[in-house]
Amino acid sequence: MENTFDFRNLFVLDMANNHQGSVEHGMNIIRHHAEVVNKHSIRAAIKFQFRELDSFIHPIHKKNSDNKHIPRFLSTRLKASDYDTLKAEVENVGLITMATPFDEASVDLLLDLDIDLIKVASCSARDWPLLESLAVAGKPVVFSTGGLTQSEVDDLVSFFDHRGTDYAIMHCVPIYPTPSENCNLGNIETFRHRYPDTTIGWSTHENQDDTDPILIAVSKGAQMFERHVGLETETIMLNAYSSTPEQVDAWLTAWEKARVLCGSDTRLPPNTLEGEAIEGLKRGMFVRTPLEAGQEISRDDVYFAMPYAPGQLSSGDWKEGIRVLTELPVDAPVQYQVAEIPAVPNVQVIKSAVHEVKALLNMAGVILGSEFEVEYSHHYGIENFMQTGVVIINCINREYCKKILVQLPGQAHPSHYHKRKEETFQVLWGELNTELDGRNKTLQPGDTQLVMPGVWHRFWTDVGCVFEEVSTTHYNNDSTYRDRKIQKLDRSERKTVVDHWGRAQLNDRAAGGA
Repeated sequence: MENTFDFRNLFVLDMANNHQGSVEHGMNIIRHHAEVVNKHSIRAAIKFQFRELDSFIHPIHKKNSDNKHIPRFLSTRLKASDYDTLKAEVENVGLITMATPFDEASVDLLLDLDIDLIKVASCSARDWPLLESLAVAGKPVVFSTGGLTQSEVDDLVSFFDHRGTDYAIMHCVPIYPTPSENCNLGNIETFRHRYPDTTIGWSTHENQDDTDPILIAVSKGAQMFERHVGLETETIMLNAYSSTPEQVDAWLTAWEKARVLCGSDTRLPPNTLEGEAIEGLKRGMFVRTPLEAGQEISRDDVYFAMPYAPGQLSSGDWKEGIRVLTELPVDAPVQYQVAEIPAVPNVQVIKSAVHEVKALLNMAGVILGSEFEVEYSHHYGIENFMQTGVVIINCINREYCKKILVQLPGQAHPSHYHKRKEETFQVLWGELNTELDGRNKTLQPGDTQLVMPGVWHRFWTDVGCVFEEVSTTHYNNDSTYRDRKIQKLDRSERKTVVDHWGRAQLNDRAAGGA
């Protein structure tokens, strides 16, 4: 769905208990919490609660009710003009306006006041007449999931998707306050995987001095947060699930710390401090027995010990076939400048790539059995596999054919066509660039590309890609390549074909394509 509002890193501050029905007290709550928000340079929304009490409460219960909520609602009643005053103050301090309407009349009030965002409370998440009214309103919606089954959350997602509503989801536990054993913060991660294109948040009701939950919530992937807020005075005491400005300050500080601790999702190169720490503990390569110039050294000729010195071969550099170019006495370090290191065999290029190929399959959620054939395509030689190559996993080849193809970042497959085969590509993960008869197209997950027989085509990826090929029967030597050098090659020279990943076959079979 196309999003028109960015819910990420939004903090929702809910005015607790309708700020005791006092406009002046509400103004003070807004101003004090705006100071905290500005201190942390975040985006925040002040959230009101709207109920049209004349119709929301049954007439019999307006004077005397055993429902504990009704007297509180009646005692904190505000007029529409009061909310207009409070809304103006929220905008004056640079915050976003938000409201939870509990009935259809309150949706009308929300629209009259032009409130920015709508919040659906957990208790209203199955109130379909209200939800229909909210969907028609055309405002961005955040809905809480407290007390809902997974199926009921799916229903809400489907409801708002079908109506084109811009929405986000809050994991929520409606226990006030929420004990640690009921927080179930793992639900955040579940929601992230189940609804990958939707912002997932955490609406909190735990002890307001406890900042541990937000640390966990951030680590689980929450990108939006909500707390009840208020102010204590000589006559007003906050409940156990509402925060003072000081508690919100500590909460936001914990959020900032969590973001620093989580850091990057991408594996980064080691920084200078990491490198120095590793180098200081690394073992260097030293001479055990005197070495002659030109001698190929064996494992018994050297030993590994601290400290390692820059320019020296380390224990991690050891391999058979190293020669020394000068005489070296016992205990001398073996330096790069006096060592001749054998070239990496071509087959090692493929062996190293297989680890990344398996990782991309894991990221794509593709699970293979144990019975499949793998083609390592290397049309310009195995040594150039990381530039021109693709891994083709042959799953089925009957009257129909299915393959899983994996390309690593920066790999390309050369222009060719098939004389007999018709094929369709569908991207499962990553991004695939294709060219068909001179026309370029970029495929995202879920996109398909039909390739008819006789159509010149090529494909490549900048970021890595896992895609499926569904086709008519595959025939060897059915491909015609635009590059005549490739066309002249025997199939065994441009492909290394093995069973499974080729653990027992790769060394022998790759020789033909070396």
